[in-house]
Amino acid sequence: MKRFAIAVGAVFAMSMPAFADTPLSEEEMKGATAAATALGCEGGKWEKETEGTGVFELDDAKCKNGAYDLKFDKDFKLINMSAD
Repeated sequence: MKRFAIAVGAVFAMSMPAFADTPLSEEEMKGATAAATALGCEGGKWEKETEGTGVFELDDAKCKNGAYDLKFDKDFKLINMSAD
């Protein structure tokens, strides 16, 4: 029974689509960079979530008061800012 459960789990895992974050387009990068700069942050690595959420992430941004991970919505409005 244990082997059956493992086999079923493996088949299920292989059938799930793999999600990976993608780089921003040139236009998205302009808006994203402007939004981060307005918060006093720069640098870091930008990614766009591909899960259909439209969320943009900036990892390891250097801000005036420390290092942060930032998340913005599709309109580049800040959703979350957490200390890195």
